[in-house]
Amino acid sequence: MGYFIFRKILNTLITLFGVITIVFFLFNVLPGDPARMMLDQNENQDQIFAVKKKYGFDQPLLKQYLFYLNDLSPFSYHSNEISHYTSLSSGNYYYQKVFVLKNGSLALKYPYLRRSFAKQDKRVSEILKETLPNTFVLAVASILIAIVFGVILGVFSFIYKDQFIDRVIMVISTIGMSLPSFFSAIIFAWFFGYILHEYTGLNMTGNLYELDDFGEGKVLKLRNLILPAIVLGIRPLAVVSQLMRNSLIDVFSQEFIKTAFSKGLNKKEVIINHALKNSLSPVITAISGWFASMLSGAVFVEYIFGWNGLGKEIVNALNNLDLPVIMGSVLTIATVFIIINVFVDILYKYLDPRIKLN
Repeated sequence: MGYFIFRKILNTLITLFGVITIVFFLFNVLPGDPARMMLDQNENQDQIFAVKKKYGFDQPLLKQYLFYLNDLSPFSYHSNEISHYTSLSSGNYYYQKVFVLKNGSLALKYPYLRRSFAKQDKRVSEILKETLPNTFVLAVASILIAIVFGVILGVFSFIYKDQFIDRVIMVISTIGMSLPSFFSAIIFAWFFGYILHEYTGLNMTGNLYELDDFGEGKVLKLRNLILPAIVLGIRPLAVVSQLMRNSLIDVFSQEFIKTAFSKGLNKKEVIINHALKNSLSPVITAISGWFASMLSGAVFVEYIFGWNGLGKEIVNALNNLDLPVIMGSVLTIATVFIIINVFVDILYKYLDPRIKLN
């Protein structure tokens, strides 16, 4: 187990390094001057020069890349020169000095994701802190809907294999997998949030927390979570139901199921006590991928429902060419995806003891 965890951490660091490198060079070859993006239309050359100096935009691209790696690294080097980009006195870093050198210092710090171009120099980490929890809540709610109803539909589809119920579930699953999320979001928001609003009490748009009637504090509005969670969960639900059905068919052909039947157990008992757990491996694989992709796939769903999450923030950042926010969001999603994959590998061992972690 120790070697497995070490190897996974090493692979994670290598993967993150590759993602960071691709993201940096991809967004830095895009047209546009970041310094001009941060200023209004009345900027002059002195202001542009000052901004470039402050954020390191006046340096060669390779040096900017090294600055970026230094910003993201929890253990980093910082110049003693106050005007230098990496200076600890710039107020950009939350740090603890470890070693003091002749021309600089080595420090432990939180990764620095730069500052937003479009939000008055606001830290990207603060933007993510405000929006990521909302997207996480939405993704968890969606995946729970997909798991619970997907497994139930998959079991029913298996029990009534090749019968009317099985065919109906397959048709519904096919439609669910085929519909784009943004199209489903528009339909659900219009139908349940507008046409049937009087009966459902649901709104077309809304956030997890909203101001109370007196404007003095925020109140939890869980009903605003219902429509976006259902829409975001439709496609993984359809996938889970089909995976569950096919996995049960495969498990029922194995010898230990025949042994269970020979002991006098009925089909319901065999499914619940023996087949269900052994059929979950492909479902867990799909769910792990879907959960991470929901953080990025929620972009259009959040934007349509007005949900104040990471997806909506990415759309706004793309409209404003706010590169630090886009880059920080992509890196965050990639990190979550990698962590989930490691967690799923460990979960496999619990679901199937035959799997060895090496």
